[in-house]
Amino acid sequence: MQDDVARRAEEARSRAYAVPLAACHVGDPQLFRSDMQWAWFERLPLEDAVHYCAASEFGPYWSVTKQRDIIAVDSNHRVFSSDAELGGFTIYGSGSPRGQASFVELDPPLHEQQRNVIAPMFSSQNLAALEPQLRAHTANVLAALPVGAPFDFVDRVAVELTSHMMALLFDFPFEQRRLLPRCSELMVAQPGPGSIVASEKERVAELFKILGLFIQLWDERKALPPANNLISLLALGEATRRDAPEDYLGNIMLLIAAGSDTARHAIAGGMLALDQNRKEYERLKSDPALIDSMVPEIIRWQSPIAHMRRTAREDCKLGGKTIRKGDKVVMWYVSGNRDEEVFSQADKFIIDRENARRHVSFGFGVHRCIGNRLAELQLKIVWEEILKRKLDIAVVGEPTRVLSSFVRGYETLPVRMNA
Repeated sequence: MQDDVARRAEEARSRAYAVPLAACHVGDPQLFRSDMQWAWFERLPLEDAVHYCAASEFGPYWSVTKQRDIIAVDSNHRVFSSDAELGGFTIYGSGSPRGQASFVELDPPLHEQQRNVIAPMFSSQNLAALEPQLRAHTANVLAALPVGAPFDFVDRVAVELTSHMMALLFDFPFEQRRLLPRCSELMVAQPGPGSIVASEKERVAELFKILGLFIQLWDERKALPPANNLISLLALGEATRRDAPEDYLGNIMLLIAAGSDTARHAIAGGMLALDQNRKEYERLKSDPALIDSMVPEIIRWQSPIAHMRRTAREDCKLGGKTIRKGDKVVMWYVSGNRDEEVFSQADKFIIDRENARRHVSFGFGVHRCIGNRLAELQLKIVWEEILKRKLDIAVVGEPTRVLSSFVRGYETLPVRMNA
């Protein structure tokens, strides 16, 4: 399997360097589906770190591939906006009403006003209260895994754990928790062959069927006293309670995606990384204290959110290039996390990497991920519980990756747990 992966990677490298520089389109979802994006992100930082793609299925866009430039864009919301009306935060966005936007699609001061409404859910105190529930469910999930028979690590572990975590945060009906990761998948799905949905009509219909449940919950929570869950906070918060129920769905979709995607794909990605680097896996088994340094290394190595997009509010300079007002600017976190100027041997997975926390996966500035500590906590718990039980889990087949250049993740990861 490793030989086949190496062969395909070399073929991808040959293709990446054969394409004229001006025609490089690193936002092609098929590159991420095949995990063949790396050669492109090797080439662009070396030859054209701030690169203009004049034509793609998403329109023209700039690619920002060096960490220093990513931080410069992400930290400057006054020039580089995530406003929904300008296109939002993904390469796909083309503009939507600000009233229906999530807080990450708003610039200050509206951004802070809405973000602060849900901030209590991610406080140190609240995470400490959540930890026993997360740990108990993790133990139950691991105890139910089959021994000696192949199973899907994404479905049985990563999706199950993150759907439970999100159900706790929303106080969502536990028996319907699997709708939450499904909702996240539908939000980023590119309909067509190889996708989880055949058409855009099918995608939208299924997505809004799920979101309809959140409107019902909004109405119920609005009539109840304040409670410690995300829906109640949004329904009763000063900056959000006047929203029409359908308008609050922007924040719901953001929270589902952020809560589900980062942790889910980091859990699966960590399993894959350790399997591909068995010496590191053995080191971890010998010294479980290395989990603390491994968690940020997993997030760096996996880069669950491959990119974030901004729109230039004015003409400006970046990396020696002139970016015009209205231009789409895509920060490739997946590239910044493999920047050799920041990370020595950046392509290697090193569980005690000293500067792993310099990754850009959670963003910078006002839009830094509000749930970053929760994602880290879930990862930490998973590996503490796996090692505590001395579970020997090995990957036994190629993963199926998500068809998306926004989320870098997995649909399936076949594994087997040995006795």
